[in-house]
Amino acid sequence: MFYKKFTFLIIVRIILLLFNVIVLSVIFGDTRLFFNQIILFVILIIQIAELVRFVNHTNRELARLFLAIRHSDFSITFREPPLGNSFKELQHSMMEIIQAYKDVKIEKEAQYHFLQTLVKQLQFGIISLKNESTITIINPMAEQLAGIPGAKNWKLVQQLNPEFAERIDGLGDNARSLMQFTVNGEKKTFSVDIRTPIILDKPYKLITFQDINSEIEQKEIEAWHKLIRILTHEIMNSVTPIASLTETMQTVLEDKEGNQKQVNEIQEETIKDIRFSLKTIHKRSEGLLSFVDTYRKLTKVPQPTIESVAVKEMLDEIIQLMQQHTDGIKSIEFTVDVAPPHLIVQADPKLIEQVLINLVTNSIQAINGKDTGLISLKGYEKNNRIFIEVTDNGKGIPEKELSEIFVPFFSTKKEGSGIGLSLSKQIMSLHGGTIKVSSVAGQGTSFFLSFKRNP
Repeated sequence: MFYKKFTFLIIVRIILLLFNVIVLSVIFGDTRLFFNQIILFVILIIQIAELVRFVNHTNRELARLFLAIRHSDFSITFREPPLGNSFKELQHSMMEIIQAYKDVKIEKEAQYHFLQTLVKQLQFGIISLKNESTITIINPMAEQLAGIPGAKNWKLVQQLNPEFAERIDGLGDNARSLMQFTVNGEKKTFSVDIRTPIILDKPYKLITFQDINSEIEQKEIEAWHKLIRILTHEIMNSVTPIASLTETMQTVLEDKEGNQKQVNEIQEETIKDIRFSLKTIHKRSEGLLSFVDTYRKLTKVPQPTIESVAVKEMLDEIIQLMQQHTDGIKSIEFTVDVAPPHLIVQADPKLIEQVLINLVTNSIQAINGKDTGLISLKGYEKNNRIFIEVTDNGKGIPEKELSEIFVPFFSTKKEGSGIGLSLSKQIMSLHGGTIKVSSVAGQGTSFFLSFKRNP
């Protein structure tokens, strides 16, 4: 509507201006109308000035609007126009724009204060770096955990806690790691996560970290409780019959008054009982010694000697070896699938072969009793990691036992030592990797070995 009025007024002014020019041109040169010419000429100048002012008024108001927006000056007002009602609609629109920008700024400020409040309430440290040096966000928990009170830039962090700053810088722009730091003379274990998103074409490094000492201690206590429970169970199984048998032998060698019997008082049946008891004690003692020796092996896993290992060649060798240990099973099909075929993993081949032999042995035992069995070994890359997967179609693992199978000395087999999987987990941990299991009772089991990808 405003633009129609504005155009109409411009047209009216131009028509009047043209009419004045025509009249002036008609009487121009007539000496009798000299003063009329002067008057028309003055009116012409006034009309031109009025037209320019009328047009520039809108430009000046828009310039004021844009300048106010640029400098976030929302206190600007637009006075009542002296040029008539045609400009009221324009000024009303400009005031609405100013108010809209003002509302956006208020909402932005409210969101910023909410973010600040939220960050302060977080129970883990968070630091945001702009241009690798300027700290844009840091919460009190970060200052407390890292021992960097009042840090406003990364250089100050490097001065207050050089170890923390150096280790964080060493992780790069995107990483996740567990790290130990010394803060105020106290050793702490931090779970550190670094991400570097690009915002408005500028990188912002976001550092989050949390002290997980209490969680680690809790897990260690739980692990010790499980281990002590199993150790106690195994030792009691061996010691209880030994104590019982020694008490029995002592009884048969004493009379009612507790005195030692004479040789001629000992019957042949008693000697046989003593011999049986001694054999049992010897057997249980050997079992206990074997158990202790197994525990010693578990605690003395050698450090891995890392080298480049061709995954397919290693899996083929494992299959050739394990095909000789399938006696008593009607049919087992072994398959190997590695993609890409020349997949390389950085590992100690002897230790990883030990892990794979243990997993395939478990698969063979799980298949025992079935008419046909399938054991597949796969190697592949996924999520920037290298995986080796061992899958069988055996009886599977009950859900209630899945959380216990990696606990030392826990075994579901009568003759199992219970260290195979725990030893495998320890070997994978020494490689900086993991071992996971997925199983459904009656449908089979899959173990996943995860390694760091080749650099």
